Amino acid sequence: MEFDWLATGAFWVAVLRVAAPLVLGTLGVLLCERAGVLNLGIEGIMVAGALAGWMAVYQGAGLWGGVAAAAAVGCSFGLLHAVLTVPLMLSQHVAGLGVTLLASSLSYYGYRIAFPKVSTPPTIEPFAPAGWGGGLPLVGDVLAAQTPFAWLAFALVPAVAWLLYGTPLGLAVRGVGENPAAAEAQGIRVVAVRIGAVTAGSALMGAAGAFLTLSSFNSFFFNMVNGRGWICVALVVFASWQPGKALFGALLFGLFDAAQLRLQQAGGGMVPYQLYLMLPYVLSIVALVVMSRRAAYPQALMQPYRKGER
Repeated sequence: MEFDWLATGAFWVAVLRVAAPLVLGTLGVLLCERAGVLNLGIEGIMVAGALAGWMAVYQGAGLWGGVAAAAAVGCSFGLLHAVLTVPLMLSQHVAGLGVTLLASSLSYYGYRIAFPKVSTPPTIEPFAPAGWGGGLPLVGDVLAAQTPFAWLAFALVPAVAWLLYGTPLGLAVRGVGENPAAAEAQGIRVVAVRIGAVTAGSALMGAAGAFLTLSSFNSFFFNMVNGRGWICVALVVFASWQPGKALFGALLFGLFDAAQLRLQQAGGGMVPYQLYLMLPYVLSIVALVVMSRRAAYPQALMQPYRKGER
């Protein structure tokens, strides 16, 4: 089986295109969990963000207006999840799954209401390649093929790292995720910080969904998120809750996913295509098992906190 495609620019363009929404979603999960809240609503929030962003652009809001709409919808569902899990202290697992079901169902229902008799999804004009970095040797063509939205996704990795490790706000977020009682003793409002982190993280999840409809594709269709939210949750563990490693994990999954498409073509139908579809998930599970054994998770993750308790 030939592997010449590994050296082609088209393959690495596909790797970055697959990785970009995972980067956004993983950063969103990371912010939530760094504050001590598990957000399993990501799958539904990504679906809602995909529809909201695409619908906003379809109605004439502009591409960046679509991104803002998706982030706003993500904030709304994130706030719901935060209220249920932080001040009300409900189960973070149950609340997250409930948000996923609610957001997904509302999105599909809204789409059917808006387009009751449409068999083929309407299309929009998505983000075009930015053309930035085209003059660089070796990687120029790969970078030039990325959209401004993809550049934003990758630029957010150092931005989030700086926020968490270089600012007082980041110290507060990490503090309430590690030891909320000690954080409260320092005058930090644990409930407010956790709600803010979950809301901001969910905005990134909504933007991750919008990437699919505004940058990867040009329309909305059912099941387009296809488990990417759960992959983001796993990538946070793989990354040991560190933004830089999260980028590496997203790129690694993107490589696996782009490779399985090429392997299907190179295999000539001799192997069932379902085995190739399994490949990125199987390899990701193996990598997750290897990396998670050394993962240092936030000590207060999934632990409700009552003010004044020690």
